[in-house]
Amino acid sequence: MTIEPPQFDAILFDVGGVMLTNGWDHKERAAVLDSFGITGPARDEIEARHVAPYDALERDFITVDTFLEQAIFFEPRAFTPAEFLEAMKLQSQPIPDNAQGILAEVAASDKWITGVLNNESRILHEYRMEKFGLGKYLDVQFSSPYMALRKPEPAIYKRALDILGVPGDRVIFIDDRDNNTQAAAAAGMHAIQFTGEEKLRRDLKQLEIL
Repeated sequence: MTIEPPQFDAILFDVGGVMLTNGWDHKERAAVLDSFGITGPARDEIEARHVAPYDALERDFITVDTFLEQAIFFEPRAFTPAEFLEAMKLQSQPIPDNAQGILAEVAASDKWITGVLNNESRILHEYRMEKFGLGKYLDVQFSSPYMALRKPEPAIYKRALDILGVPGDRVIFIDDRDNNTQAAAAAGMHAIQFTGEEKLRRDLKQLEIL
């Protein structure tokens, strides 16, 4: 009997919205700013200042200290940068109906290269990998600070494929955001939009992964 080779070589997962809460999106920012009593015009100014330095932070162009100085501590605060950073970290939690069990099963099979392709600052990405034990399942980590690129930029998907050394149609990419899955599909990957564990299990069974 001839055994057919696997259809895919690698399976890449997003992290925020698939495994965990987002690291530092609008919901997480709102919760942290609330906890420090920052409201009204003060919050609006932080939101306005936040965009450019956080983009640079996720690409690892600046340090987290520089980000905090530019986005939060541009004026005196009643709390310290260390306290604010700790509050940022504490926003990370497993989401309900997440894909961590599927990630563990895929990794345990040892049939595919298993990795993440995500946007995150270095400090939050590495905290989340260690805190929630995700790193032990991964062969590769295509995180934005390591790539100096962010989804849904076409270059990040191309770079990941170049590093893997396989064509896009041999890679499955799982993300909760439509713009990210569309960009992955445009790069030739088999893209799956994550809406919950049960649906992802069905999708992967159809592809003979689970």
